[in-house]
Amino acid sequence: MRIKMVFSYDGSKFNGFQRQKSMPSIQGTIESALSNIYNTPITIKGAGRTDAGVHANNQVAHFNVEDLRPNLKEELNNLLRPSIYVKNIKKVDDDFHARKDAKKKEYVYKINLGPFQSSLNDYYYQPNYQLDVSLMKDASKVMLGTHDFHNFVAGFRDDYVSTIHSITITKTFQKLEITFVGVGFYRYMVRNLVGALLEVGKYKIDRNYIKKMLDNPDEELRLPTAPPQGLYLNKIWY
Repeated sequence: MRIKMVFSYDGSKFNGFQRQKSMPSIQGTIESALSNIYNTPITIKGAGRTDAGVHANNQVAHFNVEDLRPNLKEELNNLLRPSIYVKNIKKVDDDFHARKDAKKKEYVYKINLGPFQSSLNDYYYQPNYQLDVSLMKDASKVMLGTHDFHNFVAGFRDDYVSTIHSITITKTFQKLEITFVGVGFYRYMVRNLVGALLEVGKYKIDRNYIKKMLDNPDEELRLPTAPPQGLYLNKIWY
């Protein structure tokens, strides 16, 4: 029986999503809880591997069990809270795959432009400078559509092409949120896109430099990577 699970987590308490031998991970923690409940080893497959310090509001994973326990959600939350919270569990078709069946994803990056607040430090990026938000909005338009994002991705891949459907930048009082919706986001891709927009907001580069990075994927053009703590996997469509 295949089960689909939707859950949130505080990424500051883990060394990333992917299971690790000696460091706490989201995957390893959930697998341990499921294995304890079912008294047999259980492996979960997530929709994406978030980095250390990155959060999720609606991450998705699937796993296989012999039967769906009627109170499984409550049993898991008793073991996982407060750093991980299971929102929904349901039986799905046996061929459902949390990663391969995802149609698009939404990530949100949060920035505090006001005075530093220690309580926000794990959940917002808190730069000690102001940003030209209007320039950032204009530059974000260059990133829309289908591109080779090689200059915005860490590590080796066979294919760096993806499609970004929308980028929305909103400022409410001193809080800035940058929302990306796209087909798929590779390792460090969102954080590198945010890093580029931050450089624009600081007048270090302009939209034409971002266009050059996209148009010349074989030329090594790199910019600073935004810190992980402001990033949230917010939504996944199937």
